[in-house]
Amino acid sequence: MSRINDAVRRILRVKFVMGLFENPFADRSLTNQLGRQEHRKLAREAVRKSLVLLKNGESADKPLLPLPKKTSKILVAGSHADNLGYQCGGWTMEWQGLGGNNLTIGTTILTAIKRTVDPATEVVYKENPKGHFVKSGKFSYAIVVVGELPYAETNGDSLNLTISHPGPSTIRNVCGAVKCVVIVISGRPVIIQPYLARLDALVAAWLPGTEGQGVADVLFGDYSFMGKLPITWIKTVDQLPMSVGESHYDPLFPLGFGLTAKPTKAN
Repeated sequence: MSRINDAVRRILRVKFVMGLFENPFADRSLTNQLGRQEHRKLAREAVRKSLVLLKNGESADKPLLPLPKKTSKILVAGSHADNLGYQCGGWTMEWQGLGGNNLTIGTTILTAIKRTVDPATEVVYKENPKGHFVKSGKFSYAIVVVGELPYAETNGDSLNLTISHPGPSTIRNVCGAVKCVVIVISGRPVIIQPYLARLDALVAAWLPGTEGQGVADVLFGDYSFMGKLPITWIKTVDQLPMSVGESHYDPLFPLGFGLTAKPTKAN
């Protein structure tokens, strides 16, 4: 009880200093400044710099990324490719977050891809395509965007940390038929090891929020990958808890890991 009292006392002290008991409501005089272009520009930069490249081709001399902007036809797939709510995650408009594109203003990753590629490049979007569709599509490459559904606090507790349905089947169907990069939208490391050998490139995009254009900026080589893992990426949940320096430290990707891919001058 003494520790609880001490913690509460310190919280109350800060609130008194801030004057929250005299003026408990927020100052709404600047609400018309929210979402200004300079704010979105900064958010887009944050997305670019936070992306972590976890895999890029079978070897360093045969990378998949950056992707060419000009090609005949590409496939974009996955439940998170065209969903602004999923990009934003929890604590967005509502406590647990929402799915869909009508909750706020922003750019989905699919829209960003369409804006970035050459006008002559055909972009085909199919959320969860069958394998035969992919094999017969004559796609130059595929971009698969999957991840977790929005959550906050206890509702996000998970015993398996899996990619939400139908993400796993999308990866299998697409990446088994064409060269692919998988972009993971999540607020934490999820179990990706079962699919790692199948995909050609892997990007941890975390929760990019409204500025999906920042993902396309790096994916197509306008900017370089520079993000590093701020947390260990485990192979399986059975490894938890696992910390750097422990004798059994054997992650899929260690703390601080992150590949680089040079930007393309003329794409």
